[in-house]
Amino acid sequence: MQHHSLKKSLLFVAIQFACLGLIVLSGPLLPANNALLIIQGLGMGLGIWAILSMRIGNFNIIPDPFDHTKLVTSGPYRLIRHPMYLALLVTTLPMVMSNFDSLRFGIWLVLLFDLLLKLNYEEKLLATQLAGYDQYAQNTYRLIPLLY
Repeated sequence: MQHHSLKKSLLFVAIQFACLGLIVLSGPLLPANNALLIIQGLGMGLGIWAILSMRIGNFNIIPDPFDHTKLVTSGPYRLIRHPMYLALLVTTLPMVMSNFDSLRFGIWLVLLFDLLLKLNYEEKLLATQLAGYDQYAQNTYRLIPLLY
């Protein structure tokens, strides 16, 4: 991994964790509204399903793939390439909506923008390292089934 690549990867992760921390610290963890609580639970379930499908040894918090990374196409990865990013967004949005203010929503938008940049960067790295990734990318959605 190149030094410049690692710095960029760590910046994506630092922004991601800063946004998550600010969202968590600025409001309740669980929404009071039952509909928002169900959405949050679905996001958490998606995240757990994605981790179990990927297997712990294949999971990397930074976008740079391990040398031993294998292409995962089962579980939620059958439909979307970045279910863990979607899980973060779906889990945190109800937290923001439950205790809404423009600052918290702005932080969530920064998280969204960071994850979009991170997934595009990650896909370039995966395409160069994993055989079959380009074909997989043609047959799946990046983040949201039927949309993107």
